Amino acid sequence: MKYSYKTSGTCSSRIDFEIGEDGILSNVAFTGGCNGNLKAIGKLVEGKNARDIASLLKGNTCGFKSTSCADQLSRAIDEALGA
Repeated sequence: MKYSYKTSGTCSSRIDFEIGEDGILSNVAFTGGCNGNLKAIGKLVEGKNARDIASLLKGNTCGFKSTSCADQLSRAIDEALGA
């Protein structure tokens, strides 16, 4: 299923992604933010279990901010999975 998540507190403004019926994450794409780093995150999480990725990235911060694009991805996955 396809999801779109409006981020908060980060340079990126949206995250689009898919979670298959098997719980596998795919097609992660960030709008805005640090282009190279966010493309890398998308590649690193491709084909991985969504719950595992959410757990791994949860709480990651960026500089003085209380969140990050990676943390926002974890929140987006949790929301999509109803966690």
